[in-house]
Amino acid sequence: MADIIRDAPLGQLIRWATSNRYLQYPEEKAGFKLPSPWQQLLDNPDAVVDESTEPSSSSASTAGDDTPEGQDAEKQQQQQQQQSRSSAERPEPLRLHRTKTPAETPAFTGSRLEAELAHAVEKVQSIPVVPRLTKDGTILVDWYHSDDAENPQNWSNGKRGLVAAIICLYTFVVYTSSAIYTPSTQGVMERFHVSQLEATLGLSLYVLGYGVGPLIFSPLSEIPRIGRNPVYAATMVLFVVLSIPTALARSFAGLMVLRFLQGFFGSPCLASGGASLGDMYSMTALPYAMVAWISSAYFGPALGPLLSGFSVPARGWRWSLYESVWASAPVLLGMLVALPETRMCQKSGVFHVDVSSFWREVGTL
Repeated sequence: MADIIRDAPLGQLIRWATSNRYLQYPEEKAGFKLPSPWQQLLDNPDAVVDESTEPSSSSASTAGDDTPEGQDAEKQQQQQQQQSRSSAERPEPLRLHRTKTPAETPAFTGSRLEAELAHAVEKVQSIPVVPRLTKDGTILVDWYHSDDAENPQNWSNGKRGLVAAIICLYTFVVYTSSAIYTPSTQGVMERFHVSQLEATLGLSLYVLGYGVGPLIFSPLSEIPRIGRNPVYAATMVLFVVLSIPTALARSFAGLMVLRFLQGFFGSPCLASGGASLGDMYSMTALPYAMVAWISSAYFGPALGPLLSGFSVPARGWRWSLYESVWASAPVLLGMLVALPETRMCQKSGVFHVDVSSFWREVGTL
């Protein structure tokens, strides 16, 4: 749970306020040791794998290679290498493959179970990630191992389920706040003496707002230095804050402007929610998570009028806007406390930084 709070907006705020003395990353704790590939990099910087170099196909030439006989021998050697490569790359001819019958399949015994478990462990064994050097001399800072626990793809099912639930609730509340206004149109007409067409602008401008917002906020969430959480948290705080004066608006123009701003600042999850799920789930499991997220998006406009339709006739047209505040405030608290960053481009929340500042984080420079 500590790592969830640490990576959530509230945890990052605590780290900033305390100069990283609390909620530290593993690299910041005393006694942290780098994995062997990274330690070897510190001991011998020249040992980094260079991505820009390719294995040379030519061998060192000798003095005899300058002669015609040496050139002929080299040509023959190259032809032999090409023939061996072509034969190795030639696909095998198609043929029928017969599956084993039940009689040929070994019985499910204890020894077979042990063999399958050993095979499963071998397939998911931890593989160290070797540091790599790009063409411009930059050392890529990556996860330590293929099963690094800090990688969102390797989070536990419970942690990923919690994050997915918050994203779905976030999406549901924003979409619900659009159609929840519909039963209030008659009250808006009577209160501000406007036509039905003008009263429905409260819904239209909200939809316009969450259509325009992703054009700005979605690209920001793809910038590694920013990530998704700062965009989610900042806009959701503004969404909740603006929902209060919206419910208390004293003029029709003010109500319409605030409804547009509500939709505008509630829009990031509508475009980037699926991207957050894609950060955590593999391609085989992602469709199931997307079904839940899309369902929450469809349920919002459908249930919005139902949630306010029973209360507006009895309590007044502002009641639907109050309900929007009551629904969004708990979701905001959950996001601030328990929504960790999913777009981790570098190890332990170090986003797209140069390698020198990464080593300063771990105290090796």
